[in-house]
Amino acid sequence: MTDEVGGAGVFVKICGLRTAVDVDVAVDAGADAIGFVFAPGSPRTIDPALARELGARIPERVLTVGVFRGQSVAEVRRLTEESGVRGVQLHGEEGPADFAALRAEGRTLLRATSQHVARCGEYGEDLLLIDAPDPGSGKPWNWGSEEFTAPRGRWLLAGGLTPGNVGEAVRATGAWGVDVSSGVERERGIKSPELIRAFVAEARNSRP
Repeated sequence: MTDEVGGAGVFVKICGLRTAVDVDVAVDAGADAIGFVFAPGSPRTIDPALARELGARIPERVLTVGVFRGQSVAEVRRLTEESGVRGVQLHGEEGPADFAALRAEGRTLLRATSQHVARCGEYGEDLLLIDAPDPGSGKPWNWGSEEFTAPRGRWLLAGGLTPGNVGEAVRATGAWGVDVSSGVERERGIKSPELIRAFVAEARNSRP
């Protein structure tokens, strides 16, 4: 994992960006990571050439992440190289061998799952992302219930987060970081600069 990941405060990842305006707003707001979706079938899917162009606007201190779902290791590697992203996030049935195959110097690996995981790193990932039980539904976990157990290590909470609930979510779960996409959109697939700024600010203020 690269040294750029980590630091004080809540780690904030803004995902599904597709325009220069959105990228500039997220960087200016203080996001720690920006996600580009390469998984097919999403309204947020981006071409690797455009992702590379947008990535050129992003300073080294901000991690760029390619988001993949159910794609082959060969395709993930190709799109990662074409886009120039420094992080790879896998959603799906990938196992430890897939993460090992994608390991490269300077690359950060993220594992996304809706299942209970005891700790980050079980599959060789650098960061663990805990998505909602029904990904894409916009419905968050019931953080205060027994069904949710926070894993150990560096993990990000995702699913149903908004500027209005991210502070509560971090305080309830102790999450190391948070990830958002639809929660900062004014309509499906279209980001709101105001919501991006508000989300980062609320996440930052959630912990002393």
